Amino acid sequence: MPARTPSSPAVVLRDLTFSWPDGGTPVAGVSGTFGAGRTGLVGDNGTGKSTLLRLVAGHLTPTAGGVRVAGTVAYVPQRLTLDTGATVADLLGVRAPLDAVRAITGGDVRPELFDVVGDDWDVEERAVAALASAGLPATPGALDRTVGTLSGGEAVLTAVTGVRLGRADVALLDEPTNNLDAAARERLAELVRTWRGALVVVSHDRALLELVDATAELRAGSLTTHGGPYSAYEAALAVQQEAAQRAVRDAEQTWRRERRDRIRTAERIAHSQRQGRTDTANARYVKAVVNDRRNSAEKSQGDRRGAALAAEQAARDAVEAAQRAVRDDDRIVVDLPDPGVPAGRRIAVLGGVDGRDVVVAGPARVALTGANGVGKTTLLERLLAGPSPAGELRTDRVGYLPQRLDALDDDATVLDAVRSGAPHVAPGELRGRLARFLVRGDQVDRPVATLSGGERFRVHLARLLLADPPAQLLVLDEPTNNLDLASTDRLVEALSAYRGALLVVSHDGAFLDRVGVDLHLEVTPDGVVER
Repeated sequence: MPARTPSSPAVVLRDLTFSWPDGGTPVAGVSGTFGAGRTGLVGDNGTGKSTLLRLVAGHLTPTAGGVRVAGTVAYVPQRLTLDTGATVADLLGVRAPLDAVRAITGGDVRPELFDVVGDDWDVEERAVAALASAGLPATPGALDRTVGTLSGGEAVLTAVTGVRLGRADVALLDEPTNNLDAAARERLAELVRTWRGALVVVSHDRALLELVDATAELRAGSLTTHGGPYSAYEAALAVQQEAAQRAVRDAEQTWRRERRDRIRTAERIAHSQRQGRTDTANARYVKAVVNDRRNSAEKSQGDRRGAALAAEQAARDAVEAAQRAVRDDDRIVVDLPDPGVPAGRRIAVLGGVDGRDVVVAGPARVALTGANGVGKTTLLERLLAGPSPAGELRTDRVGYLPQRLDALDDDATVLDAVRSGAPHVAPGELRGRLARFLVRGDQVDRPVATLSGGERFRVHLARLLLADPPAQLLVLDEPTNNLDLASTDRLVEALSAYRGALLVVSHDGAFLDRVGVDLHLEVTPDGVVER
């Protein structure tokens, strides 16, 4: 589908700033626009993308500056799966008219209920039809199911379907491909391809970012928009960075030349001063003439020295300015200690189809796959809870990264959350280790509730990987959710070198290929089966 040309801006940001009560400022002085078409919003974890969407949606109030939106806004947050008590009707945005219709048909004739319904008497039928068209469960009572009974992928796709159903003028999607299986990703892609109106989507999913009309990057408090999909942005960035590197080399060459010229000027001035002292000693002129010439020479030499120093400083300033245009972003550093798992040792036994158990032995890498809603996360939770038809663990040194990152106490500080997994490690040492996950300084003392999705993930990952003693089995449920592309690369490197057993649920085929999976298991309602 050809890219659409955005017309007037749908969202205008003017010097937008937001600060948390603890002083953290994820968004500072951001100005820019989002067009009336489809825009992909990218940037490293922690740059403020999720906070920016919440400000546009009106869920947060700016500390300074402002937001102007043309029309109504619908927002799908990154952490919607944490609200396990919400219903499908809530996710679809039809709870109020649905409740009003049900109350009226039940005999309640209060006028305000009719105001809520308006012309939306068929809301239940339309909502169920929308679920069915998205490939979601549309059985009787489907609208009253809670998020806690849905898989992560079902919850996300339901919320996105609700945005489409509500026909908002501006739609904001924060990491919508999290937890989606291949079929659901294709349905989401079709929704994006056929979207009418303004759409801003935060994502690290390259395939989804190829469907947008423009790519906006949030970096260092600045919003920059590039025409075209993510691949066009990457190509433009590569050209820009090549030019920036070349500018640095040219500026450094100019600086070296100006420094040599300044040294030569200093040498000539020094030589001239020595010669001047000799001439003064041998002078036959009257003292006044000698002093006059000496004063004139000293002024000229001072001017030359000052000009040389100014030229060198200007060249140095040019080098620093050129270097600022070259990207040197920090990346997380993940080092996994050797957990001491002998080759072939049984780590876990999974319940298979027809009683054929599947053995996970160290240091095997096992992938669990299957459609959304089939029970992959449920299988993991039953396995971790103790012996059951789902299987049994043969080690108590297990690290678990859940799909819903709700295991962290929102009221705890980052340091306390990580210390709960390594209580014997000194706080100072933990701070040093957290720095390798790009959690530094005052961030360590921030409440978990103030973290972005990517920051929350890094803290959860740090808690898991910094455990003391180290885990012999890592159980990861959709580990690339919320993780930027560079951080995913670092995680792949760490897992590739990990000497323990790995059990991972993921719909990211490229990630599984890079980790080097030894065994693919498909989860079915009856158990697991080897693919």
